[in-house]
Amino acid sequence: MGFLLETTIGGLMSGMLYALVALGFVLIFKASGVFNFAQGAMVLIAALAMARFSGWINGWLGGESLWLANILAFLASAVFMWLIALLVERLVLRHLVNQEETTLLMATIGISYFLDGIGQILFGSSVYSIDVGMPKDPVIILDSMFENGVLISLEDLTAAAVAAVLVAALAFFFQYTPVGRALRAVADDHQAAQSVGIPLNRIWVVVWTVAGMVALVTGLVWGSKFGVQFSLSTAALRALPVVILGGLTSIPGAIVGGLIIGVGEKLSEVYLGPFVGGGIEIWFAYMLSLVFLLFRPQGLFGEKIIDRV
Repeated sequence: MGFLLETTIGGLMSGMLYALVALGFVLIFKASGVFNFAQGAMVLIAALAMARFSGWINGWLGGESLWLANILAFLASAVFMWLIALLVERLVLRHLVNQEETTLLMATIGISYFLDGIGQILFGSSVYSIDVGMPKDPVIILDSMFENGVLISLEDLTAAAVAAVLVAALAFFFQYTPVGRALRAVADDHQAAQSVGIPLNRIWVVVWTVAGMVALVTGLVWGSKFGVQFSLSTAALRALPVVILGGLTSIPGAIVGGLIIGVGEKLSEVYLGPFVGGGIEIWFAYMLSLVFLLFRPQGLFGEKIIDRV
């Protein structure tokens, strides 16, 4: 029983990491109706910026205050992601107003390659580390209830808390702020939003900036845990089943989907892996998302779209 609980908790923590990446997908789609294939590249370039700025600033400070260096690096990275959002709007999105969704989708693929190239030019292609003081050592709990107790990673627990705060902030932003309501209006109908005076170009800068902040937090957490390397951009592929399961328009759905995928991967690998030769953790999420696409394509919390003719 203790091992089952430990595996489940480990799956929940992994699921929160997936959910952090999925939040970027949901945020862009919810606000603009575009599936953003560049989200993985945004996570990568944000993590690279954080790692490099932190190293440079820490060097300037003589290594005397890591916390101050991290705070300044985070602020500098946030400004950098705002500049990326401004650049994307000026060079790409501004020229694609009222275009087909397929055109915008292809544009995000181009943006992804652009960000990968810019990241390598500006920050290099080495593997970097991010040290933000997250606890690395695991702890043992419930040792009085189970033999040998239950092992929990404090780093994963911290990441889960960060994700929870981020979800709460985004939910409040979309539901209770004028900008959030404007974003939802733009997602429903670009032309109608423009007709009532909503500045589409400015709104797109806002949503890509917010998505950049989400990517920065995600890159910080993933970079601290796994290191910052160019394979980090493929983390977005691990989040695709999460958004399919939770729903492309639901922020809470990204969290629930991430938890289900995380727990399902761990339990299936432990209990079903020996019967299928292992490796089930790699494809389990995609098989589960395929089932949802067949029977509930809008996901658990997604909005069901009905076209009337």
